[in-house]
Amino acid sequence: MDTELSIEARRFKKVREEQHHTQQSFAELLEIGSTTADIERGKTKISGKVVMELLRQFNINPLWLFGASFTQYISVDNDDVSPKVIAIDKEDNDTILLVNQKAAAGYPHNIQDVEWYETLPAFNIPLPQYRNATYRGFQVEGDSMLPNIRPNEWVLGRAVSSISEANDSKIYIVVLRDSVLVKKLQKMPNNPEKVKLISLNEEYLPIDVDIKDVQELWLVNSKLTFGVDEPADSGLLRQLQQSMEELKGQINRLQK
Repeated sequence: MDTELSIEARRFKKVREEQHHTQQSFAELLEIGSTTADIERGKTKISGKVVMELLRQFNINPLWLFGASFTQYISVDNDDVSPKVIAIDKEDNDTILLVNQKAAAGYPHNIQDVEWYETLPAFNIPLPQYRNATYRGFQVEGDSMLPNIRPNEWVLGRAVSSISEANDSKIYIVVLRDSVLVKKLQKMPNNPEKVKLISLNEEYLPIDVDIKDVQELWLVNSKLTFGVDEPADSGLLRQLQQSMEELKGQINRLQK
């Protein structure tokens, strides 16, 4: 019976029927084989590619498709950079997914694949700074954001729904079509279809990207760092302190 099927299988079939397609013609349209029968029977999971095509061609909300929203249709435009998938725990609270460097390489290509997200570790931070919003953690690769953010550190970002919300003075996790970058974002009033991504390390030149190529945007509000090293100049500081103590001792002996 249909009630025994997953909600995404039932809603997928609903979309097909609303668009007046047969299983064969719908499969051809989505480029997923000869028929959609296995998806509608629950034998084949809906892939990220199918979710993307449903969104692109019919404005089908991915959250609605998997039962996490009552809104079936969403408006897709260049300014929409909200998360394509959110993760919740058993109590329906948002969890923070962690995307390491290796996973980040595949993140842009799996951005709507719910099954892929399930492979990522998730956790909660019981602090007020992480309430009432969706957060995600990304591991930083490279030294383009030195000195503020070091290689291999983790940055935690709050989801941003549109480019118009972005602030030029803030650091963002920018998910492009083929990469994930951590940069300062600067709007370009003379060219509203582009934004400039700026590194804190002056050795790296700014990058101009098309807004339409920005898939998601996360405002960095904190970072996780491990193995805190002693400052490079601490040895010199100790030498200066030791020299001062020796100088004080010599002065005391002279005074005696």
